[in-house]
Amino acid sequence: MISVEGLKVEFGVKPLFVDASFVINDKDRIALVGKNGAGKSTMLKILCGQQKPTAGSVSVPTDCRIGYLPQVMILQDDTTVRQEAQKAFADITRMKERLDRMNQELSERTDYESEGYLALIEKYTTEHDRYLMMGAENYEAEIERTLTGLGFLRSDFDRPTSEFSGGWRMRIELAKILLQKPDVLLLDEPTNHLDIESIQWLEQFLAQSSSAVVLVSHDRAFINNVSNRTLEISCGRVIDYKVKYNEYTVLRKERREQQLRAYENQQKEVAEMKDFIERFRYKASKAVQVQQKIKQLEKVVPIEIDEVDNSAMHLKFPPCLRSGDYPVICDDVRKDYGAHTVFDHVTLTIKRGEKVAFVGKNGEGKSTLVKCIMGEIPYTGELKIGHNIQIGYFAQNQAQLLDENLTVLQTIDNVAKGDVRLRINDILGAFMFGGEASEKRVKVLSGGERSRLAMIRLLLEPVNLLILDEPTNHLDMPSKDVLKEAIKAFDGTAIVVSHDREFLDGLVTKVYEFGGGKVREHLGGIYDFLQTKRISELNELGREGENSQLGTQKFPRREQNVPSLGISDDLPAGSQQTISKAMSYAEHKEQQKRKNRAEKAVKESESKIEKMEERLKELDELLMKPENASDMVLVTEYTQTKQTLDEEVERWEKLSEELESITNNK
Repeated sequence: MISVEGLKVEFGVKPLFVDASFVINDKDRIALVGKNGAGKSTMLKILCGQQKPTAGSVSVPTDCRIGYLPQVMILQDDTTVRQEAQKAFADITRMKERLDRMNQELSERTDYESEGYLALIEKYTTEHDRYLMMGAENYEAEIERTLTGLGFLRSDFDRPTSEFSGGWRMRIELAKILLQKPDVLLLDEPTNHLDIESIQWLEQFLAQSSSAVVLVSHDRAFINNVSNRTLEISCGRVIDYKVKYNEYTVLRKERREQQLRAYENQQKEVAEMKDFIERFRYKASKAVQVQQKIKQLEKVVPIEIDEVDNSAMHLKFPPCLRSGDYPVICDDVRKDYGAHTVFDHVTLTIKRGEKVAFVGKNGEGKSTLVKCIMGEIPYTGELKIGHNIQIGYFAQNQAQLLDENLTVLQTIDNVAKGDVRLRINDILGAFMFGGEASEKRVKVLSGGERSRLAMIRLLLEPVNLLILDEPTNHLDMPSKDVLKEAIKAFDGTAIVVSHDREFLDGLVTKVYEFGGGKVREHLGGIYDFLQTKRISELNELGREGENSQLGTQKFPRREQNVPSLGISDDLPAGSQQTISKAMSYAEHKEQQKRKNRAEKAVKESESKIEKMEERLKELDELLMKPENASDMVLVTEYTQTKQTLDEEVERWEKLSEELESITNNK
């Protein structure tokens, strides 16, 4: 579909990459990987034609449509969410306007037998068939399905886009690109502004899409679930692996080990040949063999070994002062913006040394509660910060707040104080800003490099409570691994707001879920939470006013010196049996509810099918009459009803399969 030949890009003296050649085929799911600054975003810009390479060519068929989502883009604020999404169907909208004009003309004209009238009918029919083939009748449903999948509520559809944050407006742009159904999707960090549920929806969407996908993401779980091929940009070369990301990491290691063994064997053979030549160079009886060895040596092609880019961020938080036993205690905390309640009745206790995660859909109050803890915004209720607490805060937009006209060195020098100023170069080197890189201006840094620079500010003073709001956005995977290990080794307490499942896995021991104006505590890691969340959805848990013993319990008011307890193996055996029975009963009751809902849905679907079949028979009879042969209103209704019937039959089949599955598992 897209062919890349001998691509070379230079910025200054050192080329970004050279002699890059590969082909993007239909239905390829390509993960474009490499460290920050390797050239991933540049490669996407070249593929979509926004940037020209220094050398080489990119061949794109004339009928190939490309959809490109950059990391940063200029957004419009003069429409509603729905109107902005409808721009993806501009061609269909124009076609609908033409059809409406032709239909109006047909209804007004009376020269039914004229050539012009018949030509107009033929043109209308052809255009209308094309309109239906494009799925035009369902585009409103597609808009709704895509926007809700990306986290928008139906009540958001008619709100002006200017009311939404930059992250939500990026979601609108992503929705527009997905709705256009391009032949090739180029996505640069699409998960940076998505929550966990929206990321999972996007995974499923891309897996079912007919478009080829080239994806840049530092979310390891996301790219592994989506990709079937990996392109690595490393040390100026582009290497193609025909496998998904997890398999690529194994193959890359094996490939280099094979190259090393082959290189060592070759060097051994070369050394032996050189030794033979030197020993017998002047011996007449060995002259023929010496000449043969010289010719063999000249034909040797040196085996190349893939360079390993060992540069990585070395991050270690300085030792911190001991804090009080409970760094954060919230008791019945509530936050309102005007008439809108972000959350209320928030009661939680975070103990010293705990690593906890704040998760939930965007807009549910994660960053708002962080700001309450920081004392940046007012709230009601009681929120206590423990004794001797020193907070280190990494804001979600920290990287965007940097002065673009300063150099890396100036940026850190301006905020460093005391003895830290003597260690600035060492710190910059640890974050891969050593040497000439420290003289780069912020405006030329990639998103990941800016995030690393912003992270340095966090290390300038020792803290014992880390609050990190989306710290992994724009960080590459090696840097994320180093940051994760540094937080695990951190002596103090950490609150991490993140949607990155792999980053949170093994890092946090408690998850706070934000949603529906409530904050619920889940004991265990992120994947324990995700599993519990699926169970709670099946059992209709987590609703306001309901309590549950599956990680969504309502917390009583606690005294400062009393630790929080969850369900554990420390409970008496009788209590555990009671809980087990309650869970079994709840599961049985939920199973019956699911079956009843499925039976009801099947019956409703059958009723709709029956009504549409009856209407199609009526329309058939009407269209058989000569006076109705050119009635385009009837023709349109017949076509639409037939299409809706086909969709409903398909839906009925799925519902029937679901009902059968529930019945069999009962």
